[in-house]
Amino acid sequence: MFPVGDDDSQRRTVPVVTFALIGLNVLVFLAELSGGDQFITNWAFVPARFTEHPDANIVTIFSAMFMHGGWLHLFGNMLFLWIFGDNVEDRFGHLKFLIFYLLAGIAATFSQYALSPESAIPNVGASGAIAGVLGAYILMFPQARVNVLVGRQLVAMPAFIVLGMWIALQLVSGVGTIAVTDESAGGGVAYMAHIGGFAAGLVMTFLFRGRDTPGIAA
Repeated sequence: MFPVGDDDSQRRTVPVVTFALIGLNVLVFLAELSGGDQFITNWAFVPARFTEHPDANIVTIFSAMFMHGGWLHLFGNMLFLWIFGDNVEDRFGHLKFLIFYLLAGIAATFSQYALSPESAIPNVGASGAIAGVLGAYILMFPQARVNVLVGRQLVAMPAFIVLGMWIALQLVSGVGTIAVTDESAGGGVAYMAHIGGFAAGLVMTFLFRGRDTPGIAA
């Protein structure tokens, strides 16, 4: 199942932070293409390097959130942010959403870091922060209709099914990466970052939501 859109009829505000985050991710990726391997070396989050010199590498926790491993990686992440980010931003407010997004990204980075603190593989991508957005979305909009491609057919399904299946896949795949640490020394998908970001998003939603937020018991 591949999400392509959702129901925005209840959105009340223009998602300026979501737009800005998408634009910044694209700009950083273009800079990454221009800078090549040296750009990745300088700005990606490398667990082993952070373990050795945390103070000198703290900025990479943030810079790595806006870097990507290729056009497909960038497109997939930005599509998910476009579909789900605007609704969450609408409920949280612009500033709260930005803080929420960055905190989810930090939680995701350290979830992956905890799995392999001595790894020399660069970690890049907005996936962990966006996973936090998905955690908020599934709590606040569980019955929202998400349009997904199933084969060649477009089907509207409840968000809790679409995102529930997504996190279930991350959990199953994450178990595999624990069994084969350091991504078999060859890189790959940071499933633990997805799981950590999603879990952080679930927890933080109870802190960031307004008192009148429907869909969540007080």
